[in-house]
Amino acid sequence: MKKNNIFSVDDQLDAYFGKEGTASRKAAEERANAFFTGQIIEEARKNANLTQEELARRIGTNKSYISRVETGRTEPKISTFYRIAEALGLHVQLVAATSLVES
Repeated sequence: MKKNNIFSVDDQLDAYFGKEGTASRKAAEERANAFFTGQIIEEARKNANLTQEELARRIGTNKSYISRVETGRTEPKISTFYRIAEALGLHVQLVAATSLVES
C-alpha cells in the first residue's frame, strides 16, 4: 500500500517553533520577518545599482549595518526603513491588515 506523504504546514510550524501565540513561535516569526525585510531591501538596492557602502553613506550609517539588515540579523527601526526607502527611490505605504479568514 502506498503511503501518503502529505503533511500540514501548520503542524510542521507547530512542531519546530511551538504553537501560535507562544514566545518561541513569536520569536521565529520575528526572525522570518527580519529575513524577508532584508531580502526586499537587498533586491531594491541591487535594482538601484548601489553597493551596501553607497546605501549606507546615503542614510548615514555604515556598510556592516546594511549587511546585518540584508541578512536579517538586524531589523531597521521604521524611521531608518523610511530613510532606506527614500535612498532607493521607493515609497513606503502603511496599510491596515485585514483578516483573510471570516469567522
